[in-house]
Amino acid sequence: MEILDLASQMFARSGFHGTSMDDLGAAVGLSGPALYRYFSGKEAILSAMLIDISERLLEGGRERTAAHADPRQRLTALVSFHVDFALDDPDLIDVQAREMDAMPDDDRRIVRRLQAQYVSLWVDTMREIWPDLTPESARSAAHAAFGLINSTPHSNRLTRPEMSTLLQEMTLGALTSAARG
Repeated sequence: MEILDLASQMFARSGFHGTSMDDLGAAVGLSGPALYRYFSGKEAILSAMLIDISERLLEGGRERTAAHADPRQRLTALVSFHVDFALDDPDLIDVQAREMDAMPDDDRRIVRRLQAQYVSLWVDTMREIWPDLTPESARSAAHAAFGLINSTPHSNRLTRPEMSTLLQEMTLGALTSAARG
């Protein structure tokens, strides 16, 4: 996992194309060619990184939805979970936003499928709270919430607890406002 963690930092900082296997190897204390024992190339590292985080998001989202029968508590738990992800892993957010096109098509489809399932957890929860919300509106609101949450850690000037509270309150407020439309 250390390779993926360092690769996410390097890809976020220098870009996928601006980072070589030699750079990655040096960061983890191996030669670039030695990395080929673990991954077939940079694309494989990128795929492993983005599939892993997509699986973890979906699993975490499923755990939160299963833990709360009340849909409002479920939505609060989903928002809190995503805020924690954004504050803990901003490099992965950057890499996913900028470098998905560098992934092989099959792996990109896997990530998109996992992402769609994660979004559906949010959509289903919002529509349970606000039954008049159309699936399209709920999906758009979920993506807008992700945009708010995912973009904010880079402008972080507050303590982590303060930023977490701010993001959670703003996101829940924005979703409620969107539902009232």
